[in-house]
Amino acid sequence: MDQRTTTCSGGIDWAKDEHALCVLDEAGHKIFEGRFAHDEDGLAELCGSLVQMGVFRVAIERPEGLIVERLLEAGLVVLPIHPNQLKAARPRFRASGSRAKSDPFDAFCLAELARTDHHRFRALSPDSDETKALRVLTRAREEMVGKRVALANQLRAELEAFWAGAAMVFSEIDSEISLAFLERYPSPRDARRLAEKRLSGFLSGKHYSGGKSAKELLERLRDAPEGRAGEAEMRARREAVLGLVKTLKTLRKQIRLLEERIAKAVRAHPDGEVFLSLFRGKDTTLTAACLLAEIGDRRERYPTNDAMAADAGMSPVALQSGRKKVAGFRRACDKRLRRAVGTLAESTRHHNAWAKDVYGRARGRGCDHAHAIRILGRAWIRVIFRMWQDALPYDEAKHGNLRRLQTAEGLTQGV
Repeated sequence: MDQRTTTCSGGIDWAKDEHALCVLDEAGHKIFEGRFAHDEDGLAELCGSLVQMGVFRVAIERPEGLIVERLLEAGLVVLPIHPNQLKAARPRFRASGSRAKSDPFDAFCLAELARTDHHRFRALSPDSDETKALRVLTRAREEMVGKRVALANQLRAELEAFWAGAAMVFSEIDSEISLAFLERYPSPRDARRLAEKRLSGFLSGKHYSGGKSAKELLERLRDAPEGRAGEAEMRARREAVLGLVKTLKTLRKQIRLLEERIAKAVRAHPDGEVFLSLFRGKDTTLTAACLLAEIGDRRERYPTNDAMAADAGMSPVALQSGRKKVAGFRRACDKRLRRAVGTLAESTRHHNAWAKDVYGRARGRGCDHAHAIRILGRAWIRVIFRMWQDALPYDEAKHGNLRRLQTAEGLTQGV
């Protein structure tokens, strides 16, 4: 669609069942206001109406989703607006301030932001199908891992209520060996005849490699405080433990399958080698996949490394008032990207020479560990941005920071 022939702007306040739309002309006059159902006919009518009215750009409070994809497919420029930005904008248009909220009013505010402040917002640039698929896989795995952790905590709490020793036998309660043990011995009564020889046979059958003998594990089980659950409660808790164990085993299997899919997807991606080259191990794919999935493959998304650093939460927020000027923690960012960059920084500070130097100098200035990791993450963002823009893998020998560090230490290039 040609921007020169279309001057209208739209705002959509989305919801689960229906979406409120407001369209303004170039002068800010309201030319349309209505609602559209969230079904196939409603979305088709919504996109058709926007095109028919000559709308060029649309503001909406979400960066992804079915409605966003349909708007992009219709050739519209989509401006994702953060809910905090919309909240701050409401007082501009109504004296009662941000508390005066309604769906039509929010749609109007979004349309005004699209009309008057569109130059301040970054238009959505849809990624390739490969990147979208990788993003779905990495986020699905993240959600499943979160559920696994929650269920593991629930299982531990259940065991501590009536059989504390079972929660202490193995280091990780949701490990394969621990779940197998609890499936076989879900209550103290099931383990009444469990002796050292029988436990040793169980461990051998499960190929246990934890480094503890059957005698040591049995002592952990028996030294723990004993519960006083009655017959009915014991049966109930036994069933609860078996249910949690079965669910955790299923989750672990699905997480492993997702990780295999992620590894194949990131290796097959056109930009996969760029991000995989950041890690020493050839089997290290999860963090590389998360970096690629969140950064994407549209180079125009981040025009500068500063923009990427801000989105990753690796650059501070300046707080200044009068003579006071401090740097604050950046909370509004892509949390998934921040975790991925933080993982990269944490792993490389141990083996990468310049990363270790950056981290060490930050700690020497009095920064705590988390702050030093963000400083190192900011340094990595500069490297990642250049690699990403040039579509070239990481090369230590060509890295400027490493060369300067080697020169300072009197080392030859490439050492």
